[in-house]
Amino acid sequence: MMTDSIADQAFSKLSPDLVMDAVESVGFRCDARILELNSYENRVYQIGIEPQGQSEYEDPVVGKFYRPNRWTGDQILEEHQFTQELADNEVSVVPPLELGSPHGTLAKFGDFRFSLYPRRGGRAPNLDNLHSLEILGRHIGRIHAFGSQKNFLYRPEISVESHGVNSRQYLLENDFIPSELIPAYESVSEQLLSDLQRVFAESDSVRKIRLHGDCHMGNVLWRNDVPHFVDFDDARTGQPIQDLWMMLSGNYEEQTQQLTAILKGYKDFCSFDYSQIRLVEPLRTLRMMYHASWIARRWHDPAFPRAFPFFNTQRYWSEHILELREQWAQLSEPAIQIMDW
Repeated sequence: MMTDSIADQAFSKLSPDLVMDAVESVGFRCDARILELNSYENRVYQIGIEPQGQSEYEDPVVGKFYRPNRWTGDQILEEHQFTQELADNEVSVVPPLELGSPHGTLAKFGDFRFSLYPRRGGRAPNLDNLHSLEILGRHIGRIHAFGSQKNFLYRPEISVESHGVNSRQYLLENDFIPSELIPAYESVSEQLLSDLQRVFAESDSVRKIRLHGDCHMGNVLWRNDVPHFVDFDDARTGQPIQDLWMMLSGNYEEQTQQLTAILKGYKDFCSFDYSQIRLVEPLRTLRMMYHASWIARRWHDPAFPRAFPFFNTQRYWSEHILELREQWAQLSEPAIQIMDW
C-alpha cells in the first residue's frame, strides 16, 4: 500500500495528456479543453467532449481522479451507489456516469482510479435567507429519509476516535506542532477528548445513518431555488445533525432561528431526534481537530503548502490551540433549544 507521501506525489504524474487518455479509454473523445477545478483531496477537471453522432454526452464532463491510498474500491462504489439511489428517487444529487462494462462507474487508468460526472452549474445558497434554509432542510431531509433505509457496509463512521484521537496522535507523532506549544496542545486536546467521549457516549441512542458527511455550501449548487448536492466523497455513517450544523453561524439567537428554519423543511420528509442538537459543538470541535491533521497528512502534496501557506507556523498553532480552548468552553454552554412541533 502506498504511504501518504508517495500517494501525494503521485498526482504530479497527472498531466493533461494522461487525463485525456483516461477519459478516452472509456469511450469519450476529448476536444483538448481541460479546466482544473478547485479540489484538494482529489484532482477534478472539467473536460471538453467532442460531439459523436447522437451521443448524449456532448457537454463537458467532470472527471474526478481519486487520491491513491484513501478509499478502497468498495468504499468508492458504495458512495456511487448511494448517490445513484438518491437520484433514482428524484433527489437533487449528481451521481457519476455509467462508463459501461467492465468499468461500471469507477474506471482505472495507469495508477489512477477515476469517475466521470455530468457538469452542473449553480451558485452557493444564501444562508442569510431563512426561506433558503427551509428549502435546504427539506432536501437534506429527503437525503436522510433514504439514507436511513439501509447501512453502509464499507464506509467508516464519524467518531471521536477517527476524527479526534487519531488526529491528535498523528500531529504529536509527526513534529508539526512547535515544541514550545506541545504542552499546551496536549493539555487542551486531552481535556477536549475526555469531554467529547462523554458527550457522544451519552448520545449513543441517536440513530446513525448514511450521510453526505461534508455538507458545507461549497458542495451545494443553488439553481432556480433548488439545491443540487455534489461531492459525496466524504460520505460516512453518523448522526443526522452532521449534515445540518455547518449551515449554522452567528450567536445563539441567530443559530436558533437558522436551525428552526432548517428543521421546518427537514421534518416534511424525515423525523428528527432533537436530543442530537447537543452534538453541534462537539461535531464542530471534531472537524477542527480533523482539519488540522488532514492538512498535516497531505503536507507532502505540493498543492497543500500552496493552498495553506500559513500552516506549520508558530502563529497557526497558537491560534489553533486558542480555538480549541474556546471550543472546550463552548461545550459547557447550553445547546440550542428548539421546541418540537
